[in-house]
Formats: sequence, C-alpha cells, structure tokens
Amino acid sequence: MAAVVDATHPFAEAITANTARAAALTGVPAAVLRRPGWRPGPDDDWHPAAALRDAADLLPRLGHRVFLTTGRLGLAAFAHLTELHFVVRTVEPPEPPMPPDAELVLARGPFTPAGESALLREHRIDVLVTKDSGGAATAAKLTAARELGLPVVVVQRPPLPDGVTVVPDAPGAIALLGLD
Repeated sequence: MAAVVDATHPFAEAITANTARAAALTGVPAAVLRRPGWRPGPDDDWHPAAALRDAADLLPRLGHRVFLTTGRLGLAAFAHLTELHFVVRTVEPPEPPMPPDAELVLARGPFTPAGESALLREHRIDVLVTKDSGGAATAAKLTAARELGLPVVVVQRPPLPDGVTVVPDAPGAIALLGLD
C-alpha cells in the first residue's frame, strides 16, 4: 500500500497544504507527523501570538533587547521596531528587510540550557521570541528564559488543512496508515 507521511516543520504551511491536497486527489492515505508543541509551566511567562506580526506588536511592552529565534524568513514583521535591539539567531544569513538594530548570530543546534543562558546574559536579553516548533532545541531556550525570569513570546502553529490526521511519532504514522 502506498502512503504519504508529511514530516515537515510545523510551520511549513504550503508543503502540508499541498500534501493534503495531493493525498485527497489521489486517494492515497496521508498523515502529518508533528511532535507535540510546548506548553508553559507554572514558572513560565509566555505570551502567545497567532503570527509573527502579532509577536512584533507585543514586544514594545515586554522588553527592549530581543532574542529572535523565528528563523530567517519573516524578519520583515519586526523591521518597523526601530526602538528595540534584536539578537537574531538563524542557521543561514537572512535577506532584508530586517530590524534596523540587529546583531546576527549564525548557529545550528542542538543547544543546551547552559549555553542559552550564557547567550541571553551576554547579550542582556530581556525577552525571547520563538515559534512553537516543539523539540529539544526549543526546550533549551525556554528553560533558559524560565531560569532567568524572561518573558517569552510564542508564535502559535498555523492551523492544519481540513481532513489532516496528526500523529506524534513514526509508530503512530505506521499504525494509522495500516503499514504495520
């Protein structure tokens, strides 16, 4: 039996939409593999945002030195914030537009809570912005922010297309698609 498992990043909206559409048109069973998103703990100071623009709107009241870890795409949503200083961490150099007062840190995880705490202290960060992608890489920066008492703006995952079945792991996808 043929099947499709979409195991892309939780923010890869176009790929997931195309996969769902192709599966529906061909009648091929499909599932979306998504690791669980993060949930705030009792000591977390999280501020949910529906999109990057919403995250940008929250920042002026939360802090002035921002650790921005939302990836290289979408930085234009923060470009109008001229009064804030950004430390932007990406794997690859971003294209403009970017926030005018920004330091670029090129790095690829995995990261550790100790390393993230050191980075936050070194750059005197007072607010973190991240996407809810789940996984260990996110946990390190969230742990560091919690330990330092920093607010965190968490961009929520985009909605999935209608009819998409989500599974949290490979065994779940195999069982759902009848491939076991």
